[in-house]
Amino acid sequence: MALQIIDRRLAGKNKSVGNRERFVRRFKEQIADSVRRAVSQRGIRDIEQAENITIPRKDIGEPVFRHGQGGIRDVVHPGNAEHVRGDRIERPKGGSGRGSQASDGGEGEDDFTFTLTKEEFMQIFFDDLALPRLLRTHIGENPLWKSRRAGYSQDGIPNNLAVLRTMLGALGRRIALGKAPHRELLALQDELDALLAQDDGTSEAVAELQRRIDELQVRIGRIPYLDPIDLRFRARIQVPVPNSQAVMFCLMDVSGSMDEARKDLAKRFFILLYLFLTRHYEKIDIVFIRHHTQAAEVSEEQFFHSTESGGTVVSSALVLLDQIIRARYPTGDWNIYVAQASDGDNFTNDSGNCRNLLVDRILPLVRYFAYVQVAEEEQNLWDEYSQLQPLFSHFAMRKVSGPGDIYPVFRDLFKKEGVQL
Repeated sequence: MALQIIDRRLAGKNKSVGNRERFVRRFKEQIADSVRRAVSQRGIRDIEQAENITIPRKDIGEPVFRHGQGGIRDVVHPGNAEHVRGDRIERPKGGSGRGSQASDGGEGEDDFTFTLTKEEFMQIFFDDLALPRLLRTHIGENPLWKSRRAGYSQDGIPNNLAVLRTMLGALGRRIALGKAPHRELLALQDELDALLAQDDGTSEAVAELQRRIDELQVRIGRIPYLDPIDLRFRARIQVPVPNSQAVMFCLMDVSGSMDEARKDLAKRFFILLYLFLTRHYEKIDIVFIRHHTQAAEVSEEQFFHSTESGGTVVSSALVLLDQIIRARYPTGDWNIYVAQASDGDNFTNDSGNCRNLLVDRILPLVRYFAYVQVAEEEQNLWDEYSQLQPLFSHFAMRKVSGPGDIYPVFRDLFKKEGVQL
């Protein structure tokens, strides 16, 4: 017997969830274009919201069949007092097509408006992005546990009662216990019928047979329809599931050379990165490191909102990064990713130290290192980092000069392998 499942869940305005999902899949390209246009018109902090998007009507048009010129066909119209069957009616003048309806508010019927929920908007927003070089083979020290079916048990809670299996067991028990008595009952009944055919049923043999038949019927009637030993419950066990672990380090310069505009660009980049990571990876650690002349590991709130002043020594952040990796995130158990944001300004004699730290200590440990410079001018740190790109395929660097550059750079840094953006 085939099982048919009908999804009767209701979404907004009583529209079927299944129909809505099919619509999004069918017009995914047009919806993705509308999402990209919407992103350019809202701030990073406002990204995680629902959105009304507009799709050109020509992109969602459906082919239709119309009657051509000529031919003979019968058409049934509503009854009227002016015409009867057989009357010839003159064809109306003018075209048969229907154009778009104009309005005094500047809105016609050319566009179709569709409301994306927050979840749908973020899914399309991050659809073609992924952490580069994420390995799924590393298993963490603390594996995840997943519940899995493990046959049946005689003990359990009512919610796990396997009704069909219980009734089958009860049927088998009743058959096993009642088979011999039923067979004996049939034999005694045949013998009684034979005696009744020879006398009037008053003999002692007939009475004895009747007594034995009654005892067997009582014995059969005492077999319970359902016994506690028949109960079967669906059993489940916890099994370990391989767990890939990743950690993302966010490094940001908060020195005096980073004015508010540049800090805002860096913060926008990390907010976007934060939204991306928390949406796609449930098991990922995020470590925030901010630095000026000294580096410190801070909370998310301090990372985005507290202010500092003074000079810049970028190597202090890289030294702290190396210490944290080796102390808490062994490469055998963790996939390590680093994103660094700075204006490129650094103490002159320190930029060479930064390059050496990356080459000797950090890049051999990480899966991906992304450097974002929130300034156009190329200073000594940019020059030193530029020497690393030809040597390490998992090192990338880009410039961001305005809010409009953040999302394109982000997509370029974290695009899926093989995806053309």
